[in-house]
Amino acid sequence: MTNATYEATGWDLSELLPAPTEEIIRARLDQLEQAVSAFEAQRPRLSPQMDPALLVEIVGQYEALVEQLYTLSAYGSLWFAADTQSTAALNFGNRMQQALTGIQNRALFFDLWWKSLDDDEAATLMPSGERYADYRHHLADLRRTKPYTLAEQAEQIVNIKDANGMAAVMTLYDMLTSRLEFTIKTGEAEGETRTLTRDVLMSYAHSPRPELRAAAYQELYRVYAQESKILAQMYANRVRDWHSEQVELRGYTSPIAVRNIANDIPDEAVDTLLDVCRRNAGLFQRYFQLKAGWLGVDKLRRYDIYAPLTESDREVDYARAVQMVLDTFAEFEPVIAEQATRVFAQNHIDSEVRKGKRGGAFCATVLPSQTPWVLMNFTGKVRDVATLAHELGHAIHSMMADAHSVLTQHAALPLAETASVFAEMLLTDKLLEEEKDPLVRRELLATAVDDMYATVMRQAYFVRFERDAHQAILDNQSADDLYVLYMQNLAEQFGDSVEVAEEFQYEWVSIPHIYHTPFYCYAYSFGQLLVLALYRRFQQEGDAFKPGYLRLLAHGGSARPAEILQEAGIDIADAAFWQGGFDVIRDMIDQLEAIRV
Repeated sequence: MTNATYEATGWDLSELLPAPTEEIIRARLDQLEQAVSAFEAQRPRLSPQMDPALLVEIVGQYEALVEQLYTLSAYGSLWFAADTQSTAALNFGNRMQQALTGIQNRALFFDLWWKSLDDDEAATLMPSGERYADYRHHLADLRRTKPYTLAEQAEQIVNIKDANGMAAVMTLYDMLTSRLEFTIKTGEAEGETRTLTRDVLMSYAHSPRPELRAAAYQELYRVYAQESKILAQMYANRVRDWHSEQVELRGYTSPIAVRNIANDIPDEAVDTLLDVCRRNAGLFQRYFQLKAGWLGVDKLRRYDIYAPLTESDREVDYARAVQMVLDTFAEFEPVIAEQATRVFAQNHIDSEVRKGKRGGAFCATVLPSQTPWVLMNFTGKVRDVATLAHELGHAIHSMMADAHSVLTQHAALPLAETASVFAEMLLTDKLLEEEKDPLVRRELLATAVDDMYATVMRQAYFVRFERDAHQAILDNQSADDLYVLYMQNLAEQFGDSVEVAEEFQYEWVSIPHIYHTPFYCYAYSFGQLLVLALYRRFQQEGDAFKPGYLRLLAHGGSARPAEILQEAGIDIADAAFWQGGFDVIRDMIDQLEAIRV
């Protein structure tokens, strides 16, 4: 790779919108209005007897409409992420949300008409040939939810119910939890007490000081306990609404089946994944027992599971971090390094730390014709280098799939972490190869295993709790019963390897995913274990592995997840496949145990 000089800067959004002037915004909205009006004009022509060529034309109109919608929506969200204190960005985002929601509702008729056709009628109209493969998959994918789709007026009523009912409850959840403040004595100055947001408070979960780790968790759940009655009532309402709409009204077979069908993953594959996770709980329990010894304590407390093994002040400057990641990619496959370089060359990355910028990191794919945008906050820590590799992995995944339509470029949620986690693993291996200090090697490996616990086991047990909690609420059990259920969940997860304090019974009310998107969390376990198993194959097969892996990425969302993985020789309903991911984790723990410091 070239030794270009990279600097942490903001990004350039002008490819999405030259400038947010009223004249330009008005022109874009006028174009959008013309496009949706033309699309609506096709409604009288929809018929089981229509010419299949007309269907292709209409889907093409819809595709162009979606591209316009995505562009305006993305500009608003990326502008706001870059400056959350900007009133102009907030106003633009609100304006776009209102306008785009109305347009999406006006275009809803096509999806509902297509789902209303019987299988023979749909098959007769389905476009054929390689040229229309993306349209064909998109149309077939829409019909997966045909059995659960209501009549247009009923769908409109559900939308209104959701907007004014459950969506409002979820907004209240966000408003209540976002305003919470936490107070902690950090000891950074004598007698100093700091009032913090949750994100800043929980940074102390990684502190080398055990008293600070404990104080952070104790304060977190002290505050959530004060709000727990309201939060538990919100959750009960969410669960009952979910069951009433999805199971009773739409006819899904179970609460979790709703998420499985949305993810296009068979129920039996999800059951197998969760069962294999459960059978491997002892693997992380062994790790926590080893970690207790490395930290010089008899037994870990739940406060300590993310504790660093050594206190490190090692820093990496931004230019060096970028070069490390690009060099890692180039050693694996030059084409992905070239794609990652596009993100920097086109100034599609916002990496500097500044006041008002959104925290965390993400990658935003807008259109197949555009290089994705990446946001991160680079502070010079080694963990930031892994974050950079992760987010560039997402961008690479999108660019590998850029030959597809905007309707099919995005990978399904369970596959969406494939390239990002694989990129992180490549980087970790490179760092381990180059690092000779056993203390640093141990810290690198332990950090990776800590992250795998958080991504695989913790998320799988959230979903196990959700299944129990949904049934308990439908059986009219109380919030107190749910706290007991959650502590039983933690007892099974940790065994006798970790001491779990009573305040952790309130952990579940602090997890936004189980409120906003029930059963979402197993996608994290799915993605991480998938990549671990793929990485094991890479270690075994070497260069022979690469073409199949790159084809997997190039599919994007243009085929069903099971079909994409089957092409790669993977059966997601096979417990042995998922066990392969845990075998990689076991090898990493074995390596850790063998390091002598």
